[in-house]
Amino acid sequence: MDFFMNKNKIFGSVIVIYIVCLILRLFEYFVLKTDYSVIGEAVFHKLAGILILFLAARYFNYDLKESGFSGEGAIKKLLSGIAFALACFAVAYLAEIAIAKSSNAFSGVGLYVTSYSVNGNLGNQTAMLFFIICIAGNIINVIMEEGLFRGLFLTRLQKKYSFFTSALISSMLFGLWHGVGPLRSYIYGECSIGGLLMNCLILILSSTLVGAKFVLLTKLTGSVYMSMGDHFVNNTIVNILHVLTIHGADSYQIIRISIAQSISFIIILIVFLRSRRR
Repeated sequence: MDFFMNKNKIFGSVIVIYIVCLILRLFEYFVLKTDYSVIGEAVFHKLAGILILFLAARYFNYDLKESGFSGEGAIKKLLSGIAFALACFAVAYLAEIAIAKSSNAFSGVGLYVTSYSVNGNLGNQTAMLFFIICIAGNIINVIMEEGLFRGLFLTRLQKKYSFFTSALISSMLFGLWHGVGPLRSYIYGECSIGGLLMNCLILILSSTLVGAKFVLLTKLTGSVYMSMGDHFVNNTIVNILHVLTIHGADSYQIIRISIAQSISFIIILIVFLRSRRR
């Protein structure tokens, strides 16, 4: 117990909590495989992560504000994050449609539920139940990931390190967190070793940058709520709103996501740098 409370062991305590959550993530991805089931979402390790987050916050004597869940202006910040993400994705979807039309490949837009996969989205569900499951699963996801990476970890690391060092560590851990999907695809023979390396490189780097954006949002607003709103839209919209082409659905999805995330990251970075100067 002294290990967790020792100020010189802060990084180690974060890594221990991270590894426990990662083991639970690996167990669900490789054993339970709930995202391949009718549920369509890997939610059990995230529910466990919320419990771990709650227990760790109590152990470290962090109140809700210290854990990133300050109640002041919570609804406004949450809605601001949702609106901001929707605006960025609106631009990205329009750009994707324009690209598809320029190559005479565009055939429409689809509203149905899929499960995100690095090798292409899985499933095609239109029943209301699946929309509810998708939304509920992503709510659980953002509570766990924002609470853990931008709440607990960032708060814990800043007890010893500067904000920028803490932000870097938190964002890198968030990036590595997303390497599990490509690893499973490789182990199950869905991609080659080259595909594994490429998918890991793209997904880990992009997730690290997205994590950095969420850190900046948390710093700017003083809580995780705006980043939760942004994160929720980022995850949900790719599961329910699809661009259809003659090559299939979401053929240009990587372009859409890259545009949306680039726009949002640049805007948040500019706002953050201007706030620092003031």
